Amino acid sequence: MNAIELLKEDHKKVNALFGKVKATDDANEKKELFEQIKAELDVHTHIEETIFYPAIKEESELEDIVLEGIEEHHQAKMFLRELSNLAEDSEKFEPKLKVLMEDVIHHVQEEEGKMFPQVEEFFDEETLMELGAEMEEEKESFEERKH
Repeated sequence: MNAIELLKEDHKKVNALFGKVKATDDANEKKELFEQIKAELDVHTHIEETIFYPAIKEESELEDIVLEGIEEHHQAKMFLRELSNLAEDSEKFEPKLKVLMEDVIHHVQEEEGKMFPQVEEFFDEETLMELGAEMEEEKESFEERKH
């Protein structure tokens, strides 16, 4: 699978989890869904930052959008850490989760609307397939290390 398709698949998984969060009022279910969201975002940001971003940043025209993506990841990771550390019944949990979801949705829109079309201009299908294979391999390795 090419790198962009792989990342878009990740985006769809996380978006589906966001939909489930919005559809429930059960605090325990939201906490469980958050754990799934965190696991997905941890591996997703890892493969983007270690493989995808460094590869595409080599094109000077893509450097600014990559740097912005890294900053958005930093912010998302901060929220993930804070949410993980909150007590089960904290009144801050739901508002923080909502802001995290809004930030991630914005990030996805930037990537899919701006970054990915530019990447497709600079990189041929073969290169994107190679990057995708490397990212899939790293994803499996990362998940194994997490467990």
